[in-house]
This record gives sequence, structure tokens and C-alpha cells, in this order.
Amino acid sequence: MSTVHAPAGPAALGELLDELPAELRLLVFTHASWAEQRHDSYERLAFLGDSVLGLAVSTHLYPRFADAGAGKLTKVRAQAVAGPACARVAAQLGLPERLAAAAPSRGTGKSSDTLTGSERVLASICEAVIGAAYVAHGYERVAPAVVAAFAEEIEEALSHPVDHKSDLQELLARTGAIVTYRIDAEDGPPHDRRFVAVAVARAEEVGRGEGRSKKNAEQEAARHALERLGVPS
Repeated sequence: MSTVHAPAGPAALGELLDELPAELRLLVFTHASWAEQRHDSYERLAFLGDSVLGLAVSTHLYPRFADAGAGKLTKVRAQAVAGPACARVAAQLGLPERLAAAAPSRGTGKSSDTLTGSERVLASICEAVIGAAYVAHGYERVAPAVVAAFAEEIEEALSHPVDHKSDLQELLARTGAIVTYRIDAEDGPPHDRRFVAVAVARAEEVGRGEGRSKKNAEQEAARHALERLGVPS
């Protein structure tokens, strides 16, 4: 399998977004609270885009690190395509502004200010863009654009691997505390499940996080706990 080569920067993915058919582009920027039917929102495209994103990054990493084990590759990919990374790419693509412009004038559903301030929403829209581009243009055009858009996130994951759970445990262990995690909630359709995890130390909640898997939610809870304790992420 050959490496996916891509031009630098997010411009290529932005171009694919601009080339989408009008109906598909409208779907990308339709929040579920704005749609009469939930399937008329960006959620299904985000589900598809999440898979395309993971495949494109995996295909890029696999030949580049021939001596790396599956565990390392999985961790790098997970960090590079996580919610915060997708939200940052969304900002670079100007997706918050596009979402605000697409808000219905009648004022039904959640406000655009609330949605554009949500990391989860921006991450989902970024994935929806990828999913829509895949539907319209196919994998061969989308994969290089995805790798280009996430190039900085991939390099950051390679040079600064993150394990918030280990960092939090190490920090709390200095005071004799042990951190545990519990799943407080899970919601969303089966294809887009979301979990809320809570980090607990000394019988008190120290952090809360959300993710598409229990492990990701726990990492986010640990990250928020470290922020509360004054440790920069």
C-alpha cells in the first residue's frame, strides 16, 4: 500500500467543500435541532467522515513507520483525529462562520453562538465535510486532502504524544491520591454514540469529558482535570 501524498495545508479540503453540490453542502451545515428529521442533519455524514478520516490517516502512517507496532500507530492516529484536532481543523477551514451563516432565520433549535462554541459540534462538522467530500468526489481525491488538512495534528501526535490519564495519575500520586473513572452517560444513535466520563479522586469529581468511546471520554475527563489543577494541555 502506498503513502497518500498531499499538498500542504487545509486548502485542498476547503476546495472539495466548495465543490460540493448545493444540497449536500447544506446538509453539512444543518444541525439536528434545525432539521425536521434527524437524518436531515450532518450526523450521518459525520459518521461516514469519521471512518474516512481514520482510514486516510492510517494509510498515511502505515508505510511511513514500517517498524512501529499496531499499538503506537493506534495511539498516534487516535490523537491526530480526536475531537480537539478535528475542531482545530474546522476552525482553519472557517467552518464556524459557515455554520453561523447557515443558521435558520426563524430561530428554532439551538443558537449558532452555542453551536460554534462547542468543540464537539465543530469536530462533527469537520467529519461531515470529509464524509460529504467522500460521497461527492470519492476516496482518491479526499484522502490526500484529509492528510494535508491534518498534517499538523499528525506531526504533533508524533512529536508530543499525549496520555492525559497517565499524567493525571502521576500528578495525583504525589499526594497519595488515586484517580478512577466512571461513565456517567451515553447518548446518540448507535452509529454516533457519545460517552461522558467522570474522573474521581478522593470521592470527588475532578474532571468530566466526552468522547465517541469510553477510552476517549476518559482521556478528555483527565485533560479537563489537569486543566482544573493548573496543568496546561
